[in-house]
Amino acid sequence: MADTKPNFTQSDAYLSALMREVRSVPADNSLLTMGRRTLFKLAGGGAAGLILGFYLGDAAFAAEQTDGEDQAMNAFIRIAPDNTITIYSKCPEIGQGIKTSFGVIVADELDADWNHVVMEQADINPKVYGSQGAGGSTSIPHAWDQLRQAGASAKAMLIAAAAEQWGVDASQISAQDSVLTHAASGKSASYGSLAVAAARMPVPDPRSLKLKTRAEYRLIGKRYRGVDDPKVVSGQPLFGIDVQRPGMVYASYTKCPAAGGKVRSFNVDEIKAERGVLDAFAVGGTGLLVEVMPGVAIIAKDTWSAFQAKDKLKVDWDLSEASTDSSSKFSIEAKKLATAFPEKPDDHVGDVDKSFANATKTVEAYYEYPFAAHVPLEPMNTTAHWHDGVMEMWVPTQQPDRGLPLIAKVAGIPQERIVMHQTRVGGGFGRRLVNDYTCEAAAIALKVNAPVKLQWTREDDFSHDFYRPAGYHQFKGAIDGDGRLDAWQEHFITFTADGKKEASGASLTDNLRYSIKAPNLRRGKTMLPLKIPTGAWRAPGDNAQVFAAQSFMHELSLASGRDHVEFLIAAVNRDVPELAPKDNSVNFSPKRASDVIRMCAEKAGWGKTLSKGSGLGLAWCYSHAGHVAQAVELSVDGRKQIKIDRIVVVLDVGPIIDMAGSEAQAQGASTDALSTAMGLKITIENGRIREQNYNAYPILRMPFAPMAIDAYFIQSDNPPTGMGEPAFPALAPALGNAIFAATGERVRRLPLRDLGYSLAI
Repeated sequence: MADTKPNFTQSDAYLSALMREVRSVPADNSLLTMGRRTLFKLAGGGAAGLILGFYLGDAAFAAEQTDGEDQAMNAFIRIAPDNTITIYSKCPEIGQGIKTSFGVIVADELDADWNHVVMEQADINPKVYGSQGAGGSTSIPHAWDQLRQAGASAKAMLIAAAAEQWGVDASQISAQDSVLTHAASGKSASYGSLAVAAARMPVPDPRSLKLKTRAEYRLIGKRYRGVDDPKVVSGQPLFGIDVQRPGMVYASYTKCPAAGGKVRSFNVDEIKAERGVLDAFAVGGTGLLVEVMPGVAIIAKDTWSAFQAKDKLKVDWDLSEASTDSSSKFSIEAKKLATAFPEKPDDHVGDVDKSFANATKTVEAYYEYPFAAHVPLEPMNTTAHWHDGVMEMWVPTQQPDRGLPLIAKVAGIPQERIVMHQTRVGGGFGRRLVNDYTCEAAAIALKVNAPVKLQWTREDDFSHDFYRPAGYHQFKGAIDGDGRLDAWQEHFITFTADGKKEASGASLTDNLRYSIKAPNLRRGKTMLPLKIPTGAWRAPGDNAQVFAAQSFMHELSLASGRDHVEFLIAAVNRDVPELAPKDNSVNFSPKRASDVIRMCAEKAGWGKTLSKGSGLGLAWCYSHAGHVAQAVELSVDGRKQIKIDRIVVVLDVGPIIDMAGSEAQAQGASTDALSTAMGLKITIENGRIREQNYNAYPILRMPFAPMAIDAYFIQSDNPPTGMGEPAFPALAPALGNAIFAATGERVRRLPLRDLGYSLAI
């Protein structure tokens, strides 16, 4: 394959034509020559950028648009003469239901007929849409006001058009189910019939828009079938792995099994002679784990040929800078370090030593949990085509915004020369926050005169993940004479990649700063050096640290002699010095915490008499701005087989957008958390990952999934948060606390299979 370099001499005409196909991008691909009207659309009339996604270029509102054409109201909404309303979902759909929820939010403010709404995935253009990522359960919180304003703005333009045509006051016109009505005159019109006129109306100042209250919602809060569900279940091509382009070739990419290794040489002639292979070459890469690490690319006429050749690849690796990490050694070293509390604590309020000296009871415990992999069902892949000076890509990513500058760096082109089409994502859980596979595809595409699909194998996914870090916690707590939590001390042993700060995903979660409250509190950390890459993993930090903290809270409540539920509620309502929030996204509320705990206990039947060998455990967490409590009822037999009888989860995450989708997320997160607690562990030896496929990484199978997961919501007028993560963290401690109630054995280490536990069918 030829090694083509960036060439812009004849690319401008193509780029201009191509970018016209990208939703809402100005035809001249420029945002630099804006008139007053355009600037007003982009800046929202100076209202702090509240409608920063609404700019479509003046052509979208031009008078030359004629009857019979779809009309663009703004970057999110197009209305056809037949009353079909197309709404563009700006963020990646990774199975969390965001494509449906975004549509519901816009359609409610628009007062649209949901039966006539069609949802489409927007292509990636942050200059038009603002942030387009999906991670940290932030998609809805970040887009909530923007999407509501998009719907309200379009409705205001439709009403203005009707008022002008009918010669009536706009305030006298009502909207419902995509129809405008003037009751006094009896006049009415569909949105489709008014779309052309509405597109010519001035874009309203967002400060003039009156957004709905919760009592006025007509669509928000109901149950919806996912907008892509029929296509998903019928196997229609939606995912990155499904992408097909004319003349496409296929690539595999092999990196050193120990992170940091480089290619010295490989059996290039043998590989090129393999059936179906078109080319093979080494890629030096950028040397950064989040971009392109050195490896060997094989280009073939189909994926099967690329994978068959990959199996015969023999690489001489330079291991001089490669990882020699060992998870078993980390565990041994952490245990030795645990009791020596750091001289310089990270958090320190009150007088912890005095509290311990005067305590009625003190409790100490050591908890640990392993590394974990993401391994979503769809392995990493990207299709890239380097042509006409443009890098065109089809990407299943969670963070396209982050990918654009990295791809530009790898390809040596301006970011404006990248056209990124967002595909549906077959699972992310944080793995696809990193765009290494996308950067690899770009690097390979520069050397290939055709569209090329880079496809990782399942083994690639296991070997080259950005893993959830293992963690080790030494706790000590004090109970006062009234049976209350008086002191909390925590020594957190974690990891560092640079010797200065915690590795990605290895920080003590900020959420515990607000949810674990004691008048005397001290936290400190010790960091172990690590070369294996780590990163965000579903409910980062919370996913495992809440297991340790809430399990230890159960130990403390038993020592206090108080009921566990009352102990938790008393602790969250304790009047103690607050640690200052790090940002304004923190909305922790003792009342909301107390309410979910009480409701969870009530729904689970807390205090009821259970048979011998059965137990009921409860835990709670503050995670991703959500207040969540979970309870697990189970039984354990003599062979340590666990039968899950029921899981109850209660959430306060603000107003629910799609009830069916939210329930599914609560159930899915609980099931995922059960799967993780029971069996998932990544073992590292000499820098290499031992688990290479699902046979060694026992993700929960359907026969073992709990039959009864009951989700309840406390809805409020608080701003909504996401649903992908909050229902994960409290499950593991609730499970462990239930096992203690059933057996008297305290679970302080995960996964449970290492302790001899298994799930019964």
